[in-house]
Amino acid sequence: MSLENEIIEFSDFLRVDMRAGTVLSVKLNEKARVSAYILEIDFGSLGIKTTSAQITEAYKPEDIVGIQVIAVVNFPPKRVAGVKSEVLVLGIVQNDGPTILLQPTQPVTNGSRVA
Repeated sequence: MSLENEIIEFSDFLRVDMRAGTVLSVKLNEKARVSAYILEIDFGSLGIKTTSAQITEAYKPEDIVGIQVIAVVNFPPKRVAGVKSEVLVLGIVQNDGPTILLQPTQPVTNGSRVA
């Protein structure tokens, strides 16, 4: 099923809780079939959340620590290659290149909601 150009209701969009957070730590997820990092992200009043992200082609760990990213924070936790993934970090998936993280263009408060 292709989701390209699928029409959804605005109320569906509003149910997706996307927030900004700062990456605190990055390490290689050695259990992942496809190369991935384990990220710890500070979402302010929402707390520190963990996820596994397939972004190793575009980023080295030292490039990611301290940057702000955008993530969906209201999906249920899911086990991903041995990691309790609590959020889904958002990125641009390119057909012919690496996945690129979505980031605020200016610093924002951790936990700020995307609207």
